Amino acid sequence: MSSKARPRFQRLAATAAAVCAAVLAGGAQTMPDGRPTPSGQPVPRWLSLKSSEVHARFGPGLDHRILWEYRVSGLPVQVIAETTEWRKICDPEGAVAWVHRSVVSSRRSVFNASAEEVPIRSGRSDASAVRARLSPRSLVPVDECEEGWCRVRAGRLRGWVRQSAVFGAQDRPLCNAARPAGTARR
Repeated sequence: MSSKARPRFQRLAATAAAVCAAVLAGGAQTMPDGRPTPSGQPVPRWLSLKSSEVHARFGPGLDHRILWEYRVSGLPVQVIAETTEWRKICDPEGAVAWVHRSVVSSRRSVFNASAEEVPIRSGRSDASAVRARLSPRSLVPVDECEEGWCRVRAGRLRGWVRQSAVFGAQDRPLCNAARPAGTARR
């Protein structure tokens, strides 16, 4: 290869490599700061607590102090950042903390954080019959959310709740991932 053709070939190779890297990275999930997620899962995403005794920590590691303890199995939490072993979460009160990945589950639930009952309807419409009511501060498993409604189940009961009426179904991040753990709740 001539000395004049070499720089052009090198630029072409560099451009091709950059395009390939961009295509490969397009399928990867990223955190709010643009870094790929260690789990390969999207951030933010919804999980629930597996146990009724989950330690919320100031940072990602057992050497970080415990801020508080969650005492509600099934509580929905939003993952807003992560390391390989730890998840930075946002809870229904807007508090941020780190929990170990072993104490969260991909089984989803929603939480009625309001002081009012939330109607569980037979269909995805405010005109649909009310089958039951979700009491204040209550949890219910959720199957899916679509078009502003979430299909929930409790025993034999199946129905729909407004996505905006429950915590655990929002599409947008609810807490700033850059906010330190343990800082002010909403």
